[in-house]
Amino acid sequence: MKIVVAEDEFLIADLLVVSLEDAGHEVHDAAHGADALKLVRTVKPDLVITDFMMPLMTGLELAETMKADSSLQGIPIILVSGAQGAIARSRTDLFDLVFDKPYAMDCLLTAVAGLGKERGQP
Repeated sequence: MKIVVAEDEFLIADLLVVSLEDAGHEVHDAAHGADALKLVRTVKPDLVITDFMMPLMTGLELAETMKADSSLQGIPIILVSGAQGAIARSRTDLFDLVFDKPYAMDCLLTAVAGLGKERGQP
């Protein structure tokens, strides 16, 4: 699957990107939501994984912008968050899944694979 990762914490982003690539995914990463939105528009990913709190554009703002755009609204979004998970869980219109930091990478990879199967991806 093609995946866009939006995460401003470098070490977390690097671990996430490497883990997803090791699982066979094509990964594009951004350090904040504004860059992630540019990537989403050009790459047309199968999935977006975003942090909540980021500079320039939060994960919430990214999700709201994507869901308001008819060409992007079908892309599933996983939120990974430290403190805002409860807020995101109430926004099932925006987020397909929510993981609280710290999360088990194997659980996230299983969720990514499950979303891929739902969308007909290998």
